[in-house]
Order: sequence, then C-alpha cells, then structure tokens
Amino acid sequence: MPITVLNPTSQSQTEPLRMALPLTALEGCLLGVLDNSKVNSDRLFRYAEAILRERYGVREVLWRRKHNFSQPAPPTLLAELSACDAILTGIGD
Repeated sequence: MPITVLNPTSQSQTEPLRMALPLTALEGCLLGVLDNSKVNSDRLFRYAEAILRERYGVREVLWRRKHNFSQPAPPTLLAELSACDAILTGIGD
C-alpha cells in the first residue's frame, strides 16, 4: 500500500506590507478611532481625543466601533478609516 504525503503549507503569495510614512504634525488632521468595544476603551479614547484636539490641533475625529473585540475589524469598517490621516486603536479593560 503506497503512502501519500500531504504538504500542509500555503502556496499563496502576499504582497509585503509597508509602514505608512510618519506624520510631521497632527494639526489639521482627520484622526480615526477604532474602539474595540472592551469595557472602558471608549473612556480611554475620549480622553486621548481631548488631548489630541487641545494640544496637537486635530481637526476632526472619525469614531468607529468593532462589535466583537475578539474578531478582526470588518473590511468595510477599515475602508471607512482609510480616509483618516492617522488611526488610534488599542485595548481597554
């Protein structure tokens, strides 16, 4: 009886990711906030928003919230945030 050997590795090709260029300033920027929906994350981000507006001149903030913190953000949500100059996200508990 012959033995069949399967190769479990992926053959897919992906493009390398590139880091965005750093911003020289936040003044006049559109900031995206991706809230992961964990307890108190909104409080942390509201506090950060106030500081970024007052001290650094952020013009506008676009808020988006994930419905489940353990899942990746849906592509449509990420597409909305792609219009932003910078995005703030993190985990709050």
